[in-house]
Amino acid sequence: MADDELSGGTERAAPDPLETGSTTIEASVAATMRTADARRRVSLPETGVLFAVLAVLVIFFSITSQYFLNSANLINILQNTARIGIVACPATLLLISGQFDLSVGSSSAFVAMVVAIAASTSGSPITPGLPLWVAILSGVVAALLVGAVNGVSVSFFRINALITTLATLAILRGLTKVASDGQTVRLEEFGWLGTARVLELPIPVYIFAAVVVAFFFLLRYTTYGRSMYAIGASPTAARLAGIRTDRAIFIAFILSAALAGLSGLILVSQVGSASPNAGIGLELSVVTAVVLGGASLSGGRGSIVGTTLAVLIVGVLGNGLIQLAVPSYWIDVAGGVLLLVAVGFDQVRVRYSHAAG
Repeated sequence: MADDELSGGTERAAPDPLETGSTTIEASVAATMRTADARRRVSLPETGVLFAVLAVLVIFFSITSQYFLNSANLINILQNTARIGIVACPATLLLISGQFDLSVGSSSAFVAMVVAIAASTSGSPITPGLPLWVAILSGVVAALLVGAVNGVSVSFFRINALITTLATLAILRGLTKVASDGQTVRLEEFGWLGTARVLELPIPVYIFAAVVVAFFFLLRYTTYGRSMYAIGASPTAARLAGIRTDRAIFIAFILSAALAGLSGLILVSQVGSASPNAGIGLELSVVTAVVLGGASLSGGRGSIVGTTLAVLIVGVLGNGLIQLAVPSYWIDVAGGVLLLVAVGFDQVRVRYSHAAG
């Protein structure tokens, strides 16, 4: 009699190791996707704290400076923070996926210089005096090339984002100085983008608002936005879930460079010239705002609402200190301290999350 007959036909075959492994992977992917979905929701306690900090700063500077609540000064704050906020939105997208772009300041200056040189009519062989729209188009192409270099290096050649963007930071800053021979290049008849007003508000403020709304919906309601949270939570699980992680990160770097270029165009429009030193420190302000806004350096967490509030906090703090006649170098110190505090809170939050999980 066969063995299975002796056992009454009740003996079961051992589970297939491959099936067991597949079940484990599916469970891991499902858990990661649930975590990513939870992290992409706006955290009300964190948002409330940011609101409270912003309110305290506004009240403090309103009491200590009679000019702070002046409508002209408030518009000035919005105008100055618009450039930072425009770049901070794609930076939030990148940090959620566990990446970052430190080349935004140099990208901003490089694109501005490309446009200024292309449109300049100084008579130099390197300034062809192209129509303004053609010069702007050349700047768009330059921004997309910068984003493509960063995206390909990180996504396909697997070079660390820190090394990649530090390298392009130095390369672009050097190319900007080489192209301009270290000189400021004037750009006439381009003031409308940076200085024109609609209902008393400068155009850059409306652009900032439009970018915030667009990235809010991108992260909150699109498959691409959800995939960025999943990539940040666990790149391996995201790939197993069918997410094309390389393409998603590549697109994020393109968006970062494009909006950094837009920020550069706004600046050159405001001041009427492109400087080889423009945009220095922009990356510090952007990273400070994004981390302060709740995005985690470990990826998988962040929101556009938090970033927007943090951008306003950075802008109000800087403007308020100027109103109090604080020397500019102390304002730089305050910015560095704010970044340290933001990163410190992020590390505490990560440890608390791991302990709770």
